[in-house]
Amino acid sequence: MEFMETTVSQEYKFKGRVINTRVDQVLLPNGKPAQREVVEHTGGVCVGALTKEGEILLVRQFRYPHRKILLEVPAGKLEKGEDPLEGGKRELLEETGGVAVCYRDLGLMLPTPGYCGETIYMYGAKISHFTAPRPDQDEFVEPVKVPLEQAVQMCLSGEITDAKTQVCIMKLTLLLQQGVSFFGQEE
Repeated sequence: MEFMETTVSQEYKFKGRVINTRVDQVLLPNGKPAQREVVEHTGGVCVGALTKEGEILLVRQFRYPHRKILLEVPAGKLEKGEDPLEGGKRELLEETGGVAVCYRDLGLMLPTPGYCGETIYMYGAKISHFTAPRPDQDEFVEPVKVPLEQAVQMCLSGEITDAKTQVCIMKLTLLLQQGVSFFGQEE
């Protein structure tokens, strides 16, 4: 069965600093017309960083669309053309002051593929030491260390609701349980 849709036209409705929105006219595999609303995003990166004590570094921050404070792994928007691993290192340092000795690629996730083109690149990291966090001027975050097992329970109980954070925590936990060498090459 054919699944691909053919784009007939695109009309931008908004172009912003973080996202663009557009409405596309498409032809479905059966030849019938349809409309697709799309949010364009340059992509993001997140880092599940573990301390020597088995804690995962999280940050508390206010998320305006939901009007609440969330617990999340350090993460941020990638600049156009930025290498995801370099972006992850930058975000980890900015938000937590954490410096890692090695990283492991945890794959990528598509947080809302039904309407948004965002791709989030995920990494695991082993923290070697801390320096002072360096948040952006418009960024207000509080770093927190949580034992990884407790973070899993916080995901299961609904205390951690951010999708990238849940995926990162669960992937790290499963890799460690499977005895997979979590940490990649030394930096």
